[in-house]
Amino acid sequence: MLEKIDLSKRIGKDAYKERIREQSEKLGELQRRCKEAGIPVMIVFEGLGASGKGTQINHLIQALDPRGFDVYANDKSTREERLHPFLWRFWTKLPAQGRIALFDRSWYRQVTMERFDGKIPEAAMPGALRDIQSFERQLTDDGMVIIKLFLYISEKEQKQRFKKLESSKDTSWRVSKDDWRRNKDYSRFISICEEMLEKTDMDYAPWNIIEATDRRYASVKIMTLVTDCLEEALRQREIRGERKEKEIPVRSIQYQNGVLSGVDLTKSLSREDYKKEIGYLQKRLERLHSQIYLRKIPVVLGFEGWDAAGKGGAIKRLTSHLDPRGYKVFPTSAPNDLERVHHYLWRFWNHVPKAGHIAIFDRTWYGRVLVERIEGFCSEEEWKQAYQEINEMEDHMANAGAVVLKFWLHIDKDEQERRFLARQENPQKQWKITEEDWRNREKWDQYEEAVNEMLVRTSTTYAPWIVVEGNCKYYARVKILRTVVDVLEAKIRETKKNP
Repeated sequence: MLEKIDLSKRIGKDAYKERIREQSEKLGELQRRCKEAGIPVMIVFEGLGASGKGTQINHLIQALDPRGFDVYANDKSTREERLHPFLWRFWTKLPAQGRIALFDRSWYRQVTMERFDGKIPEAAMPGALRDIQSFERQLTDDGMVIIKLFLYISEKEQKQRFKKLESSKDTSWRVSKDDWRRNKDYSRFISICEEMLEKTDMDYAPWNIIEATDRRYASVKIMTLVTDCLEEALRQREIRGERKEKEIPVRSIQYQNGVLSGVDLTKSLSREDYKKEIGYLQKRLERLHSQIYLRKIPVVLGFEGWDAAGKGGAIKRLTSHLDPRGYKVFPTSAPNDLERVHHYLWRFWNHVPKAGHIAIFDRTWYGRVLVERIEGFCSEEEWKQAYQEINEMEDHMANAGAVVLKFWLHIDKDEQERRFLARQENPQKQWKITEEDWRNREKWDQYEEAVNEMLVRTSTTYAPWIVVEGNCKYYARVKILRTVVDVLEAKIRETKKNP
């Protein structure tokens, strides 16, 4: 693949100046138009050491309004970043709608440089490449423009540039021993890069090879590619807008008689048995919390359920014996202004726990296929594609060693009404009941269908749904605690077998 690239391409100084002037004016205008249209853009600079990534980024941003972009230099991951799934640090850097993010090296570092250095097992490569593909597809499905540039120079040219950099005290620091190792084993590193390029060259995020021997030629090609991509993105946005106006809603498969219809809500536990069980399980969980910290196991617990189903009470009993330094509870409400201009999963990725810590979500990313679906806050196309996106997110967390458990707290309609009325009559609990709760109750059947579909489509081996019979709060709390304890014990046994 790369051996077919003509690295002798050049451009004269006068032609360069003229092309750059034209493209710079165009790019500045396109940045303004993308901002008005709310189109987020990610420009990825990858390639060989000394191929000029920093120089080309600097040339490109001269045409941009500095208030509208961010540049991220992604060197080796920090200790904090290594304690998270490897895509976490990029999810947290996503540009908001209308902004541009430029990456000097990116998520591809793991499958190129770190693979070359033997830091990533070969067995992990297929999974890492799949994670990257799904990451880029999710973002582009949401309207992100991803422009990927691979700057390519020959082995001889790279060696000459390294020597030139090393000859000056001001630039010698830019050449490392790792750079020289990759140059000395140039063919193996190129082979790794070619495999990466082939397996991640997707129609929604294609690779652009930049012949970088002549810096002027590379600058003109990069700026032209970027302007072309932004023009196409604006054109596609107009086409999608016209298509949306003509869209006819399509009914999905019916899920009224699904998982929830078979739940036995008569299950209960006496107060005496509850006290005995809950105390025993909380002490076990307290010991397990220390073990998961020592073994660096991240834990993600998601709670969904009907209004007044008992999520808050269950979370309170779950955390009562945990070390507060090792867990965090994230209550999820309607997205704020900043969250609304990002991918809907962005705000949850910001709270993914680091290794050894627990993140508990009181309502979760499943709002996309529940409340946003029912209330019309997203399109049918968006909530339908969310099932795959959510499965992929949870798969990525599980691949990074996380325990992912999701609880649906289920009660019947009569029990919900009883709890609503009890809250209204209790001055200390009146704040828990709102007009919106009563309004949502009127859409019970719609929500039940959405929940059934969610459970079927997103309960996986790596992130299962546990339906909790919640008419009896005692029974529900014990079931949740017992499930968490059993799963964590199994995970610790697994880590002992495979240290």
